[in-house]
Amino acid sequence: MIAPARPDPASAAAPTPVARPRPPRAPAPTPDAHPDAPPARKAPRAVDPRDESRLFSSARLGLFAAALAIGVGYEFPTERYLSPERGLGYFLGIAGGSLMLMLLLYPARKHLRWIGFIGSVKGWFQTHMVLGVVGPILILYHANFSLGATNSNAALWSMLLVAGSGIFGRHFYTRIHLGLYGRRASRTDMQAAAEDLREKVAGSSFVPDLLGMLDEADARLLAHRGGTALLLIRPLFVTLRMYRERWRITRRAMRELRQAAAQSRVLRAQHDTFAKAVRRYIARRLEATRRVAEFESYERLFSLWHVLHLPLFFLLLVAGIVHVIAVHVY
Repeated sequence: MIAPARPDPASAAAPTPVARPRPPRAPAPTPDAHPDAPPARKAPRAVDPRDESRLFSSARLGLFAAALAIGVGYEFPTERYLSPERGLGYFLGIAGGSLMLMLLLYPARKHLRWIGFIGSVKGWFQTHMVLGVVGPILILYHANFSLGATNSNAALWSMLLVAGSGIFGRHFYTRIHLGLYGRRASRTDMQAAAEDLREKVAGSSFVPDLLGMLDEADARLLAHRGGTALLLIRPLFVTLRMYRERWRITRRAMRELRQAAAQSRVLRAQHDTFAKAVRRYIARRLEATRRVAEFESYERLFSLWHVLHLPLFFLLLVAGIVHVIAVHVY
């Protein structure tokens, strides 16, 4: 039996008394505080699963534009208008190679303080990701999306390996940092987001069995099985289990909600609003738990990616130099 309640359990302005008390907040600074006292440090912002669910974001729009440019170039007969040896096609090769060389400025700025005048580390990190997409696209247009001589093919495949590695690295990075440009997170930060969602509806009678079902699902998602080898592929299994739990819990909650609506005129009038709120809360709650369960695996994957990405880039650098020499000498 479901008792009618507020339309959105995750955003209720005046929730019912919670079962678990919130940790006490730090007291606000008083007017008579010492003027030389250091300001209180702000608590780190917990990761909100809604940050990843936005349909339109700068990163997604950029990836869509890149995919569109690649698709158009692959289908359009660029060889009719672009030649790798001269004109615009030659210029695209020079521009793309130059942008790939500029990728080295981010690690240089990160480790060499004396070049701080070129900009902030965060700014160069953003530029690094943009260059890592734009540079390969220009080179693909330079090559007319086709293979050529042996040295050209070696440089092209090296570039594609580095670009693909960068895409994986970006995915790993976002899983262990507070946002795309935020600081590195900890498991505690991830758990804080999940706990915050739990506390917002604790004690609510919105769906009596919902919180219990979600607690059981959390325990299954957080259960750790296997050794180091399985740890690396654990995100795949956790994601599959999360979607299975989400489907199962949502199906049961919707069934109970329909049964309650059949007996309550008030609930029946607001059924769609309640159903949407329940689906949204289930999705956000399980997504937050998934991030906690995957955190250790992504930390290990990101470390391994760092070991692999730099050698691939230097392989690209060598292949690119050989290609340029072969084109201009022979």
